[in-house]
Order: sequence, then structure tokens, then C-alpha cells
Amino acid sequence: MARVVKVFRTLRNHWKKSTFAVCVLSYGGHWLYGKHCDNLLRREACLLAREFGRQQIEPQARLRKATVVLNPAACSGKANNLFEKNAAPILHLAGVEITIVKTDYEGQAKKLMEFMEQTDMLIVAGGDGTLQEVITGILRRPDQDTFSCTPIGFIPLGAHNSLSPSLHLLSDNKVKDITSATLSILRGETVPLDVLQIKGEKEQPVFALMGLRWGAFRDVAATISKYWYLGPLKTNAAHWLSTLREWPLVRDVVVSFTTPSLRPPDLPPQKPTRPNLLYRIKRRLQNYWNPPVEEPPKVEEPEEWKEQQLSTLELFVQTHNKNPVQRRLNDSLMICAEPDDLTVGEFITVGNKKEEDPTVFTKNATKLEASACHLQLPEGAGGFYNIDNEEYEAMPVEVRLLPRKLQFFISAERREQLLSQTQ
Repeated sequence: MARVVKVFRTLRNHWKKSTFAVCVLSYGGHWLYGKHCDNLLRREACLLAREFGRQQIEPQARLRKATVVLNPAACSGKANNLFEKNAAPILHLAGVEITIVKTDYEGQAKKLMEFMEQTDMLIVAGGDGTLQEVITGILRRPDQDTFSCTPIGFIPLGAHNSLSPSLHLLSDNKVKDITSATLSILRGETVPLDVLQIKGEKEQPVFALMGLRWGAFRDVAATISKYWYLGPLKTNAAHWLSTLREWPLVRDVVVSFTTPSLRPPDLPPQKPTRPNLLYRIKRRLQNYWNPPVEEPPKVEEPEEWKEQQLSTLELFVQTHNKNPVQRRLNDSLMICAEPDDLTVGEFITVGNKKEEDPTVFTKNATKLEASACHLQLPEGAGGFYNIDNEEYEAMPVEVRLLPRKLQFFISAERREQLLSQTQ
């Protein structure tokens, strides 16, 4: 008993050291527990991947080949370590023959896609920038019609992973997000995604999966990181200080757009059965003696363009890929423009919501549905676009929808969750 009293007396007399030691031990214990949980997640994912690897294949069949485009600079240079520890073992245990291509500089993924050979699947390991470069490189290829049929998997390793919530169940654990995304690639369930083709007057087109963002909220979001020292108040401070420099932050733009086209039914591709030999011989003889008359080529009707002048705080041209499994009547893109009469308080409130989800718009926002649009900016209008969270100089552009252009792997759990939201 005397020893216990002596210990408590020592702790009381050295309470500063005791408090510091408790804080260090608590943090160390929490860190070790987190590492233990991460190892359990990796072990569970590897056991599931091993089941895929144990599946028998036919004697003449070959292993599935996958090309991985990895951006080591993503996630502040941690992407390579995250991939090697969490995703690569799963792919190897599943019996997938992988070829890893690492990018060395910005824009290299576009060039690599131009020379990449055909593969069974393409895996993008990085963030929004890497994914945008890959799809841009694919859709600039001369054989993009056939190459775009290659299924694409996305492993979220970047600071911004805008497409990940549309494909995977997200959590607060980075290891769980990576392992679940890798397992969804092995299961092989895919979903078609729309693509935006964004073309300026002179440059080659850029392609996007989420959308194009332009306006005051985008400009403020780019400066929030400068106020890191304000902690949780940095978002409010960035929006408030921007109103002190200039107010109102209204942008004028002329939008020309075409009406959306009807969406054909989502039917699985079916290969027609080959007719029997007698029928094929009979048909060839008929075509020889009575050649079919060629129909005159159909004259395409010119597109009907509508024009609208908008004054807005922010313009967002986006796809419907936020919920790719939702059944829709039209193949269309959405043009959303915030009203120009927000007060300073409303501007700060809406800016906080957009920092969490840029696709959120107010009730009074203008929303137009179209299959293509032209954005005509006034002369002298500077600023930048955000195209899938990548910065581009603002200029007059044409945005055209390419419906269901690419196939992406999706987890079955996320598909069911998105379907339940539409009901």
C-alpha cells in the first residue's frame, strides 16, 4: 500500500511530466491499434483474392492481363507505397498478370496511352488528375472506338478522388478504400459512364468524367489551403476575404445548347446466331441474281441550337456519373448556374457546402439539360476552369456529351446502394 501511495505522490508532484507521458502513450497506443486494424483489413482482402486465384481455368486459357498506370507523386508522394502494400498483393494473389507503368511528370499518362497495347483491363492508380490524363489519352487514339471497350478500374490514391463515391463504398480508412476498390476490379462487374468532350478553338480536346466548373466558388476553393493556420475557420475566412476584395463576384456567359437525345434501352450485347449452310447459300444466290438496291444516304438534320445569357456566381457543366446506375429517359449533360443575387452570408454558407460537394446547388439555380453546349465568355474574362479538379485556362469551349463511352468496374454493394437511392 505504501508503494502505491508513493507512486501517486510522485505523479502528483510531477504532474506536467505525467500528463505528457499519458498523452504520448495514448497517441502511441492509438497509432499501434490503427496499424493492427490496417493489417487485419489487408489480410481479409488477401484471403478473398486468394479464392479468385484458386479458380481453375481451361488448359488453353491464359491469365488475365492488366496494365496499371500508377502516379507515384499522388497523395503527397505516398501513392507508390500505398499501392505496393494494399493493392499489388491482392492482384498477384488473384492470378492477374500486371504490368505497372509509373508516370514521371504531369501529362505523361496521355502520351503513354497513345502507344499502349491492348490489354484485358486497365487500372488507374492515382487521383483525379491521373484519371483524366488516362481517359484523354484513350479517347485521342485513332482506334479509340475499340480501345474504349477495355474495362477500367480506379484505385483512389490521390488527394481528390471525385469518381470514387460513384463506384465504391467509402469509409474513413484509406486502406479499406484501396482494398475494396481492388476487389471490385477482380469481381468484374462494370457500369457504363458518360464522358464530356471539351474542345477549345485551337487545342486538342480534353475529356472529363465529372464536369467543368467555372466561377467565384471555384476561385475561392483554390485559395482555401492558404489559410491552413485558421483550422476549421479557413473555409469561412477564404470566402469572406474574397468578398472584401471584390463584390459582387458575378460572371457573365452566353450559353448555346442543343436539346438532349433520347436514351436507347440498356440491353446487354448479344451476338446473333449464325444461319445454317443452306440458308447462307440461298441468300448468296439471291444477292448474285438480284443485287440489293443501295439506299440513298440519309441527310443529317442540322442541330438546333438555343442561346441563353446567364449572370451567375458559378457555372457547372456536369455529367450524371454521380449516380451512373440511375435509369434516365435522355442522354444529357446538366448545365447548372447559381443565381447572381446571393448575399455575403449566403455566399459563405453555400461555399461551405460546395467545399464538401461541388455538385450541390441552391434551389434558385438555373438548370438546363442538353446534349452539347458552347460557352462564350466575354472579352477580357480571365480565370480558370476546373475540369475534374484539374486547372485549365478559361476560354470559349464546346462541351459535348459522349454517352456511355467507357466501362468502369463498380462494386456490387455500391450499385445496390445507388439503386436504392433512386427508388
